[in-house]
Amino acid sequence: MRTLCASTLIGEFFVIGFAGLVAMKDPDLSMATVWTVSGVAMALSILLCGMLTRPGGVQLGWALQIALIASGFFVTTMFFLGAVFAALWWASVHYGRKIDEAKARFAASADEGSPA
Repeated sequence: MRTLCASTLIGEFFVIGFAGLVAMKDPDLSMATVWTVSGVAMALSILLCGMLTRPGGVQLGWALQIALIASGFFVTTMFFLGAVFAALWWASVHYGRKIDEAKARFAASADEGSPA
């Protein structure tokens, strides 16, 4: 699960950065505000890569997905991209857990079959 989720978060890092560049063109938003919010979100996406196996890591990832969708109120394309990354996050968590379970079953069956 960790590898799939981390890959999604790294992709989000770049998307958030590009969304910050687009948001800079909005005359109602100051550059400092745009880069503070974008920088915090980018840092969170990187930090979450290391927190995935800890309690609450996946839930923080969901919070980031919701924030990414909500950023569509400032950059309308982010409604679509946020939804795409939320679907990728769901798939990463769902299929990542299945892969982890399959690896654990395989390791358990290999341990049973090996001579002591």
